[in-house]
Amino acid sequence: MLLYHGSNVVVEKPEIRVPNRNLDFGMGFYTTTNIEQAQSFSEIVFNRRGGKKVISIYEFDNESAMNTLGVKVFEKANNEWFDFVCDKRMGRYEGEEYDIIIGPVANDTVYLTFIGFLAGATSREDAIKQLKVRDLYNQVTFCTDDSLTYLKYMGVL
Repeated sequence: MLLYHGSNVVVEKPEIRVPNRNLDFGMGFYTTTNIEQAQSFSEIVFNRRGGKKVISIYEFDNESAMNTLGVKVFEKANNEWFDFVCDKRMGRYEGEEYDIIIGPVANDTVYLTFIGFLAGATSREDAIKQLKVRDLYNQVTFCTDDSLTYLKYMGVL
């Protein structure tokens, strides 16, 4: 399976880095199967930090990873996904830790959506609809150094 990582630099050797904010699936190296999404993210990072718009490409040995590592897959934006993302984004997740997490991307209004939900102004169903970006937008997040060994750098777009 090919995965893409949008950035402002070439990333030949992915690393797990502590983010400057809480992300959908917590700390990890974020990739996607969607080139358009990777391009969009490289644009965002370029605008924030300069450099150049780069999409690094990786071959992911997903079959071996699924059989060897702790992998959590969210097939769609549902209640379980919502609770997980909410807890990760709010910095209060205390559940099972995974090597790899795969699932939908939450949009950038995530904090406002969670605040509305937690305050009772937005229903769970409406909050999930508001958070879901697009059906094709997904993320494959590598959360441990062991998980990164299943990625092979292939080059850049």
